[in-house]
Amino acid sequence: MRHEQTQIPFLSSEKKDVWMVEARVEFKAQNNTPITVSLSLPEDTSGYKLYFEQSVSAGYGFSMVQKDGIKRGEWSIRQAKGKQVLYYKAQIVQDFTDDLPLNKVESKLNPKDDILWSASEQIAAKEILDLAYAKSSNNITFTRELIKILKNIEKRDDSSLLLLKHNYMDVLSKLLTDAGVVHRVSLALELEDARRNKALTSVIEVLDKGEWILFDPKNALQDVNKNFLLWTRGGKSLIDVVGGTNATVNFSMVKQNMPALELAKAHFDESGFGIFSVHRLPIEEQSIFKMLLLLPIGALITVFMRLIIGVKTSGTFMPVLIAMAFLQTSLFLGLLNFVVLVAIGLLLRGYLSNLNLLLVSRIATIIVIVIFLVAFMTLIGYEMGFNTGMSVAFFPIIILAWTIERMSILWEEEGAKEVLTQGSGSLLVAILAYMAMINGYVAHLFFNFPELHLIVIALMILMGRYTGYRLLELRRFREFKNI
Repeated sequence: MRHEQTQIPFLSSEKKDVWMVEARVEFKAQNNTPITVSLSLPEDTSGYKLYFEQSVSAGYGFSMVQKDGIKRGEWSIRQAKGKQVLYYKAQIVQDFTDDLPLNKVESKLNPKDDILWSASEQIAAKEILDLAYAKSSNNITFTRELIKILKNIEKRDDSSLLLLKHNYMDVLSKLLTDAGVVHRVSLALELEDARRNKALTSVIEVLDKGEWILFDPKNALQDVNKNFLLWTRGGKSLIDVVGGTNATVNFSMVKQNMPALELAKAHFDESGFGIFSVHRLPIEEQSIFKMLLLLPIGALITVFMRLIIGVKTSGTFMPVLIAMAFLQTSLFLGLLNFVVLVAIGLLLRGYLSNLNLLLVSRIATIIVIVIFLVAFMTLIGYEMGFNTGMSVAFFPIIILAWTIERMSILWEEEGAKEVLTQGSGSLLVAILAYMAMINGYVAHLFFNFPELHLIVIALMILMGRYTGYRLLELRRFREFKNI
């Protein structure tokens, strides 16, 4: 659901085609006259979604307004002089996989036709309509046949007669009106990469089963949405200028390929999911959550390795904390630092045992020793030119101190072999958790879809109810097979 609502991709590497479209408005201002420029603007439509809109116009005020259900951009200024140039820029994402409001029905009224047929034109129009009707089965096929007949101007006298005095789009619209086909004439931008000074193209839309079907009037092709961005619909004016003359609008465009995640962040910011998203937090807090949301992955692996596989670790979730430290230090240097710190700590802990200290005093002393060891290793790394530097300090000091204390007690009670077993098990689980947490897909999914942690909880509960043999215990009890 979050993916559908926010368009956050499942893969961090996913990219989308983005069109950067710029409308350049030019006109000549009338001196000492307030100026208002109203330009029709595009909206979300089939296959295209607006992500970013901007106006560049020095000294002009700019607002987006709705007039008669049409979105328009309005520039205004008290007075201006000479040639004026205004810009409107839009970032439009091309995505035909979305269930966007496809050609929604705003009005079922046909546009007003200004053509009045003469007697001879009426006869020619009737012949064309009868021929198109005979070759069609519904409004869609009728429109298609009508366009073909009108385009066949060299072979048909009736078509050439109608187009002799009238505009092609006006004739097509008039014939559709006479046939009772609900339609509208719209203006669309034919998208071509790296094109400049391009004008809008007239297209025809026909209503069929509650959906507007777009036709390219040049060749009768349907479903040309992939090439045409509908800019204004229903015969509404493209631009109105009050206080200026000779207004023109030209379009430039360029196609880009951008990360889908960045586009989604800009899109869902104000949506319901966006309000309860970690993406709204400051970057610093996001970085912290990016680490914290990986903790359950390490915990899940620890639960699996302990309950299902049967690996012994030092401390219940110490491997997870070690894995988190590896994320800061890198795996090799993290392992090296951990082994060296614990080994030196165990030697010094052996000396403290001879002093017969109380537990609290002994742990506090070990903490101070560990801090000195971390500082010493950081200095050594710096002098040797390692970039790890202070990253060594990310190791949890208290955890290290308790690890040294626990291993020391374990050594005294059960010997060095058990220390080696639990220490190796901890490092093995920590490495597996680290490998899972640095995976780009895992990090992307659990940060952008935090509800996936519910699945992690379910798996943990499921494994928590497991009471059978662990995998390593099968080896332990293998002698029973021979009984």
